[in-house]
Amino acid sequence: MELDVLVVGGAGVDTIVRVPGLALGARETVSVEPIETYVGHTGHGVALGCHLLGVPAGLADVIGEDDEGFRIRQLYWDLQMPLYFVQHPNGTRRSVNLVTPDGERLSFYDGRLPAGLRVDPELWRPGISQARHVHVSIMDFARHALPDALAAERTISTDLHDWDGRNDYHRDFATSADIVFVSAGALPDDAVSWIFGHGRAQVVVVLAGSDGSYLHLPGEPPKHIPAIQLPDRPVVDTNGAGDAYVAAFLARWLDGVSWYDAAQAGTIAGAWACGSAGTHTDLITAEELAARNV
Repeated sequence: MELDVLVVGGAGVDTIVRVPGLALGARETVSVEPIETYVGHTGHGVALGCHLLGVPAGLADVIGEDDEGFRIRQLYWDLQMPLYFVQHPNGTRRSVNLVTPDGERLSFYDGRLPAGLRVDPELWRPGISQARHVHVSIMDFARHALPDALAAERTISTDLHDWDGRNDYHRDFATSADIVFVSAGALPDDAVSWIFGHGRAQVVVVLAGSDGSYLHLPGEPPKHIPAIQLPDRPVVDTNGAGDAYVAAFLARWLDGVSWYDAAQAGTIAGAWACGSAGTHTDLITAEELAARNV
């Protein structure tokens, strides 16, 4: 099977707890709505988002031989999406996300895999050989897929999430990718210029939540893409909005549209994702995106 996008790393299981607020005080017990679990995390969100947008996508990852790992495998089987995996005794990544009524969240992430993990590169090489584009999540083991993607002359994207512009952990990803996504939260003013000066990035997209996003191209002032609200989908949960943005951006860019139009598509997809409870439970489809003239 040919792929448009191979995602390396970043699947897990999310437990979503809907709480009245993130400041819970010293209470011993808080009554909440039913607690639900979902297959989620950043790499899965990008792969699933691309798939629902009609872009053939697969995932290469390290999971556990546990119930959570089985759940991921079953979902990819049901969706008929390629899943390349190896199993590790530490188990499958998990997180517990507290979500407020207005969609704000706080995530407790259990990455499980040991730092410095190396796996057989045959985990991702078959997918890279078939893919047009490789999205590499910032899992420690996944950085070792970057040289193979470069050697295969594939375009590469990554999401640095809340990088502070200084942490060395992120630098391999930042300097190897053609398309770099990063959160505005902890980003210093000089970080984008550092990425352009030290790497191969063609574009850097800074995601700023309710403030929208900023499209940076070399030698040009940043373009602000305001966030939007979809009247029929009020915000109930921001889990997975960034992943939805990335997926739609990649899907439209691979269709040949401009960086700006790709960012507009990402904006709509991110807003759409905020309108459903849970993680990646209702990502936008190609038909729904086209209906909004993107």
